[in-house]
Amino acid sequence: MDKYSFLNAAHTSFFAELYDKYLINPDSVEPSWRAFFQGFDFGQESLLDELDLPVTPNNVAAPSGTSEMPQSLQKEFQVIRLIDGYRSRGHLFTKTNPVRERRKYEPTLAIENFGLSSGDLNTVFTAGEILGIGPSTLTEIISHLTNIYCDAIGVEYMYIRNPERIEWIQNWLNVNDNHPNYDNKRKKNILRKLNQAISFESFLHTKYVGQKRFSLEGNESLIPALDAIVERAAEMGVEQFVMGMAHRGRLNVLTNIFGKAAKDIFSEFDGKDYEQVIFDGDVKYHLGWTSDRMSDNGNKIKMNIAPNPSHLETVGAVVEGITRAKQDAHYKDDFSKVLPIVVHGDAAIAGQGLVYEVIQMASLDGYKTGGTIHMVVNNQIGFTTNYLDARSSTYCTDVGKVTLSPVLHVNADDAEAVVHASLFALEYRMRFQRDVFLDLLGYRKYGHNEGDEPRFTQPKLYKAIAKHENPRDIYAAKLIAEGIIDENYISKLEQEYKDSLETELEDSRKEDKTVITPFMADEWKGFVSVQEDEMVKPIDTSYPKEKLTQIANSLTSLPKGKKFLRKVDKLVEDRRKMFFENDSLDWAMGELLAYGSLLQEGFGVRMSGQDVERGTFSHRHAVVKVEDSEEEVVPLNLVEGKKGDFHIFNSHLSEYGVVGFDYGYAMASPNTLTIWEAQFGDFSNGAQIMIDQYISAAEDKWKLQNGLVMLLPHGYEGQGAEHSSARMERFLQLCASDNMFIADVTTPANMFHLLRRQMKANFRKPLVVFTPKSLLRHPKAVSSIEEFATGGFQEVIDDAAADVKKVKILVFCNGKFYYDLLAAREEHTREDVALVRVEQLFPLPAQKMKAIMKKYAEADDVVWAQEEPRNMGAWSHIMMHFSEASTLRVASRRFYASPAAGSAVRSKRRHQEVIDYVFDKSKDNMIRK
Repeated sequence: MDKYSFLNAAHTSFFAELYDKYLINPDSVEPSWRAFFQGFDFGQESLLDELDLPVTPNNVAAPSGTSEMPQSLQKEFQVIRLIDGYRSRGHLFTKTNPVRERRKYEPTLAIENFGLSSGDLNTVFTAGEILGIGPSTLTEIISHLTNIYCDAIGVEYMYIRNPERIEWIQNWLNVNDNHPNYDNKRKKNILRKLNQAISFESFLHTKYVGQKRFSLEGNESLIPALDAIVERAAEMGVEQFVMGMAHRGRLNVLTNIFGKAAKDIFSEFDGKDYEQVIFDGDVKYHLGWTSDRMSDNGNKIKMNIAPNPSHLETVGAVVEGITRAKQDAHYKDDFSKVLPIVVHGDAAIAGQGLVYEVIQMASLDGYKTGGTIHMVVNNQIGFTTNYLDARSSTYCTDVGKVTLSPVLHVNADDAEAVVHASLFALEYRMRFQRDVFLDLLGYRKYGHNEGDEPRFTQPKLYKAIAKHENPRDIYAAKLIAEGIIDENYISKLEQEYKDSLETELEDSRKEDKTVITPFMADEWKGFVSVQEDEMVKPIDTSYPKEKLTQIANSLTSLPKGKKFLRKVDKLVEDRRKMFFENDSLDWAMGELLAYGSLLQEGFGVRMSGQDVERGTFSHRHAVVKVEDSEEEVVPLNLVEGKKGDFHIFNSHLSEYGVVGFDYGYAMASPNTLTIWEAQFGDFSNGAQIMIDQYISAAEDKWKLQNGLVMLLPHGYEGQGAEHSSARMERFLQLCASDNMFIADVTTPANMFHLLRRQMKANFRKPLVVFTPKSLLRHPKAVSSIEEFATGGFQEVIDDAAADVKKVKILVFCNGKFYYDLLAAREEHTREDVALVRVEQLFPLPAQKMKAIMKKYAEADDVVWAQEEPRNMGAWSHIMMHFSEASTLRVASRRFYASPAAGSAVRSKRRHQEVIDYVFDKSKDNMIRK
């Protein structure tokens, strides 16, 4: 009996659909059918093995003569395999490259590779129903598949593991064979935006000869693509756009998408000075912009394009942070209303590791933004580097597969295809709240900038580019052929736009100064820009004792009826005793009280970083977990009278990406205390680009304030080179006039007031705090409740125990080293030594330090003491910012290339040498090597 006779009892379309589902997701079909299909696949592979043929996803020749399965059904399965081949690999055989031949890939999609032949071309297969075209001949099926997968758009999506998303994608692609069917009005609008893009670039090219502008020429279809996304997104309920992009095409986007007046861009090209003296500014293609745009259907949209440095891809992390801040503040229930768009370069998205860090945030609770549209302006070249030398992956967008995001590769010369793919990206993001990637394959008309000669390195490519028509003229010819416009239409369109630019140019030259519009001004109403003289003015950060008690009650109470680890119970009980019985609060209590007080006052608090929920050194425990269920309990969310939101997130193992995200968050949410904590202080060097280009310089460059707090554990405790120094000297070297606060505090109360000052001021500056490790539990690093309730931040802490008349050695120091010196003083009962702590290193409280020196006038030996090597730590900073530095004796480790010794014994010896020298200058630790 034919063991496959049961297959004749049902329509072959049923088997086709079932097998198609099996190919997409084997677990989605009933087990017996799954076993059958697995056997069928195994039979094909076994035959290939017998014939010594390679087994590939598409080389699945039918096991003819080896199976009792009806021949017609075997053919149906082979057609389904063909369909699957186009879906999986059709993108490799597209017409997506406008200026050169595609690389060749094997095996091809030839029907012979699927066990089919030319004799099958006129056979009708029910497998066509999978594609929505019903039973069709093999010729019709191939034509349909070629149109969908092998024309101007290549689609990668079959690696997605979610059947619902795959089905949605396939249904979307099947409409019109993945080709748009736009009406004449839409087509004319695409042409209009293409004309704006091209005319803007040619106008700049003639008016500002040889000036850098990082032209969009060769990828002008980005403009109608963005325009289509904005218009359609507004119809779908999007209210805000946050965009990040590097240089290429940025000026074009600012003018033709964001509505920045061309006259302002011309002023920047003319090199006029800025209206503000304290503002240094930046090159025109780095600046940010915020505007309101009215869509064609009357929807008001807030448009934001973030400022960015020359460091490629950095802005992507910032954009995600800005987006999340806006979502948390205004759209908690519907993240889709804020749409992030990140425009990448092809060499950058493939070459910069930050892209991976940011993409890994896409679904994480603390960082997700409901999906990002990633668009690649693909020039097929880096600065001068060919794409084959720029990556190992097939595509520059292959990083998108990390999050199983669909990727569309589009011929940038085909404007309608670009718009069509862009709308796919938008609808996918809005439907599934996930990332999607668009690779706009074009070219770069000129060199890296307009002064370069690209033919030095790519003579053949640029010979082809020189003869190549621009996308506007290609599209205009298409519309003329369709009878939609006549020959005069485009010349009239071009002249009208250029006339408007001429008017803008004339207007710009009537103005003497360049005016820089603040980015996201709405979010920053009420805040002022200040210089150093305002930064040093005291701010009232005291907080009533009764409210501190309310906060302490929440911090020292766990929900009833839930079982916690014994260590957690003990921790909470210890906190209760230190507040309500001992009046001696440790570092964690000081920090948590600061957060609780700000929450009661209506400020938000956001903290992220590696292991911040409990703290790297297990001190914070802002989140505790129920032992059996791992249910999370956040005591700060239970604070009585809390008005603000508290969020704390353990980050993934990233510094660059997470610092960029949190910086962006703080940029868009000035009333939220936004904190990033490093696991160890020097791990911040993984985010050095963010520190150099944004944190230290953004206010001068881009008129941006930002209150990001960086907590960097620091202190020499014999833990080796990478676990001792937060590289204090690097941050201090970046300090200038009024750009940020740098502190190294020694008491819980001073930390409390420092964090509160960050929010209570009517301005924002980044704050870098070198936080302790051993002091988290040091018996002397404690504060009384009264110290929290009264007073404010102390930039310098004088020695309250010193007898001025007895002091002969005055020691200035900072951070944890104070307690080491204090222990030595007590051990040797040295009443002739005063230990003064410099708690704020920038702005340096120089006048207060001078006053203290005057107070201890009897001291004939004034010392700067630090535990870091001489070429590290704060000493070089003190020399630059303290006029009396030349009179100071310096006690430090010797000059070293590494921050600390790996040997605990050696480290302890060096540490002791510094302490000895502080108290006895005859023991000069700089003599021996």
